[in-house]
Amino acid sequence: MQVLRAADRIAVPWKNGGGVTRDVVVSPAGAGIDKFDWRLSIADVATGGPFSAFPGVDRVLTVIEGAGLSLSIDGRAAVVLEAGSPPLAFSGDARCEAGLREGPIRDLNVMVRRGAYRAHVRRRSLDAGDIFVGRGEVTLLLVLEAATASWPGGEAALAREDALLAPAGAPVTFGAAVRLIVAQIDPA
Repeated sequence: MQVLRAADRIAVPWKNGGGVTRDVVVSPAGAGIDKFDWRLSIADVATGGPFSAFPGVDRVLTVIEGAGLSLSIDGRAAVVLEAGSPPLAFSGDARCEAGLREGPIRDLNVMVRRGAYRAHVRRRSLDAGDIFVGRGEVTLLLVLEAATASWPGGEAALAREDALLAPAGAPVTFGAAVRLIVAQIDPA
């Protein structure tokens, strides 16, 4: 089990220069913005505008904080994403335009190389003592509030937006009720 601390993330400019993002985890480690196999990052979005293009990449966007955004993909009617909305999957090749609803937001972006990997992202709430077992080759648990997690041979106090990178089949138990975003990445 690997603990990925929110406090350790470094802000880097978006590919299109319109904002900043912080990598949660990237494979291979240290891969640049155009060389990753898969990537999970958290973006701070302060203004609307176009998304960066990522040809050959599949994306999943989940709003984690703020009033939400409207996202128009390839000129279609905008989809509204709020902090409780299900994650939205779309092609990194698509032309996307975002508008903020009522101020800044934070979102989790999961990106995978099309044909090599696939991602499944969902929101999950667990009660104290519930056991979560990751099924993906890579399973990331992003906590949306402070929590204590334990697993065979370890335990960690987690701050808001800290994450656990769990090996397949590893059980994790939380000491109190917790809201999570679960991202599973598997070979295609």
